[in-house]
Amino acid sequence: MRSFRIGSVFGIPIKLDLTFLLVLPLFAFLIQQQVGSVTDLLNQTMGANLPVDPLVAGWMPWVLGFAVAIGLFVGVVLHELGHSVVAMRYGFPIDSITLWIFGGIASLSEMPEDWKQEFQIAIAGPVVSLAIGGLSYGAFLAVPTSLPSIRFVLGYLALMNVALAVFNMLPGFPMDGGRVLRALLARTRPYAKATQMAAEVGKVFALLLGLFGLLNFQWLLIGIAFFIYIGASSEAQQVVMKAAFEGVTVRDVMTPGPDLHTVTPDTSVSELMSRMFSERHTGYPVMEGGDLVGLVTLEDARGVKAVERDAYTVDEIMTRELHTITPNADAMEALQTMQSQSVGRLLVVRGDDLVGLISRSDLMTAFDVVQETGSVEPGRRTPVRET
Repeated sequence: MRSFRIGSVFGIPIKLDLTFLLVLPLFAFLIQQQVGSVTDLLNQTMGANLPVDPLVAGWMPWVLGFAVAIGLFVGVVLHELGHSVVAMRYGFPIDSITLWIFGGIASLSEMPEDWKQEFQIAIAGPVVSLAIGGLSYGAFLAVPTSLPSIRFVLGYLALMNVALAVFNMLPGFPMDGGRVLRALLARTRPYAKATQMAAEVGKVFALLLGLFGLLNFQWLLIGIAFFIYIGASSEAQQVVMKAAFEGVTVRDVMTPGPDLHTVTPDTSVSELMSRMFSERHTGYPVMEGGDLVGLVTLEDARGVKAVERDAYTVDEIMTRELHTITPNADAMEALQTMQSQSVGRLLVVRGDDLVGLISRSDLMTAFDVVQETGSVEPGRRTPVRET
């Protein structure tokens, strides 16, 4: 998501995704269209005795719409802060809280594997939403009937925050309810197995939610269902890979130095492309006098027109900003680094020396081996000697 920072709370950066700038006026528009029907609902459920005519006159529906929309997203931030404060209490740093089209996301740098910790972190958000709903209702009762617009906003926020808490507790992993389910399953099962089970429940929930949204032309629900399905699949895969790579280091998976294919800065792009075709490699460390000076990839070479490849050298197109990792690092750390840096390979270094290269395909091959044999031993690399 492309986002920008608007502030921080408890040291946690608060960000707005660009999609939020679209959804806020959309929510305001939807709410202003429903002012009359919501007023009737508040009168029936809360005994609000709100007059309809002043609330639907002129620009008042738009004022109410934006006030409620902003209030809802403030509630979402507080909901995510509930998760974040409990997570920080257990020592899990929070990278940021981001508001986007489907609400809010608190980005934990690491997920807890202790079921009690995950349960408390997951339940904290809905508890905060319920508390906001209760406070909004209390304020609704305290505001005099001569201020119907304020009472409308508070009554609406009371209902919506309770609804938000209830919706989030549905078993749609990775929603809060799905995480609570995983925590309960993890009481008696391995964490990876509990994640797979919760993810399967989440996928079924997402399909049902998407079908309901499709039948009722609720495009937002369809979007949420898609997000849940993708999120469940992605996190389940991450957890399974983390379990599979337990105890596996970069040196076990990497292509070691003696087997590396390298190029020099004065290699022509034409020769580079020929080697990529014949050797079936798409990335080469660039070495000069025994020193690592860069990395050149197929993507770099494609930026040169075919007729000019004899005239250009690797030195002119290579990447000098290198992403590296040590041979003793965990294989899972390598994968996470590739994902966070949006790169397909990492140079493995010990001090200033290049000792290997690890790519996504290396990791995927190792993962397949672990899945089939339960160990990377059949393909374990010769250890890199430490000096």
